[in-house]
Amino acid sequence: MTEHYLDNSATTAVCREAAQKAFEMMTTKYGNPSSLHNKGMEAEDEVEKSREIIAKSLGVTPEEIFFTSGGTEANNTAIIGAAHAAKRKGNKIVISAVEHSSVLETAESLEKEGFEVVKIFPDEDGHINIKDIEEAIDEKTVVVSVMTVNNETGAVFPTDKIAKIIKRKKSPALFHTDCVQAYGKISLKASKLGADLITISAHKVHGPKGVGALYIRKGVRIIPLIHGGEQQKKIRPGTEGVPLICAFGTAVSLFDIEENMKNITALRDYALEKLFQIDGVQVNSPKDCLPYIINISVLGIKSETMLHHLASKGVYISSSSACAKGQRSYVLKAMKLSDQRIDSALRISFSKFNTKEDVDALVEGIISGCGSLVRKKYN
Repeated sequence: MTEHYLDNSATTAVCREAAQKAFEMMTTKYGNPSSLHNKGMEAEDEVEKSREIIAKSLGVTPEEIFFTSGGTEANNTAIIGAAHAAKRKGNKIVISAVEHSSVLETAESLEKEGFEVVKIFPDEDGHINIKDIEEAIDEKTVVVSVMTVNNETGAVFPTDKIAKIIKRKKSPALFHTDCVQAYGKISLKASKLGADLITISAHKVHGPKGVGALYIRKGVRIIPLIHGGEQQKKIRPGTEGVPLICAFGTAVSLFDIEENMKNITALRDYALEKLFQIDGVQVNSPKDCLPYIINISVLGIKSETMLHHLASKGVYISSSSACAKGQRSYVLKAMKLSDQRIDSALRISFSKFNTKEDVDALVEGIISGCGSLVRKKYN
């Protein structure tokens, strides 16, 4: 059976070049990068090459890039580290209500320590109103964390305006943005975003799982979460995952953002044209969302039921964030969508490796599901 993988917001297939780089680092350049002999220096040189590639992609210096185990650790480090470093200046944290769980739950943990957490809710289209963010920021705000692209709907948030608001309101806040779903898909430059802290992850851009990075603007002070070791200026000590880091750098070196955006936009438009022809399909993503993600509902058919039906035909998508493990989408709930739409929500997410054949298989699978699966009735 041919596989049609359309769950790229959960994870992407590792590209051949990145896999080969990881294998090379595990089998021939396997030294500890902290060792002072040739093998160690060889590994360190490769790590620094990857750091330079990733720094260049964000328009920053290599010294501002810190490798982590992934987006979750980077988000925790940024938010907790910034909040603890600035707790004498204030106790307010502003986030969107539709952040990844690694931001939401981190903020909740800080709330238990006495921090005030203000959540900004989206409208029914999934957009965040910049005025709501502006009203929430004040002289007591120490951290603002708003993602650039929502991982469930593909909604693009106005993060390029937040730094200016913080400055205008004379707030001591550091601005963090989770760019895990945006990185490698749209052009991201730290200077344009004005962000103090940026989270990215390898496995969303055809790199391996288990590695990500945190950009920390030069001069920004955060408190480390991990202790023990001199690596990475003690911000993230511990022996670096050299094969993963080097595979990450290799994947980033292959970015072709403009060409991929052109192709993915055409594929998204083709998919929507086909999906709109199916009775009972509604689109939950905003019209101006990132083309890589489409969130739809097949009204009356539970997400899990449709997912299993599609998987039996070799078509792989999801219902919400992979980290939610099948739980009801809090993102769609925050958008105040009906229970019917939330219960039947499906997330389709593309990569540069997808084709019209994948879309055709998806559409055929949904049509067959509509004809054979039991629909739930709502009052």
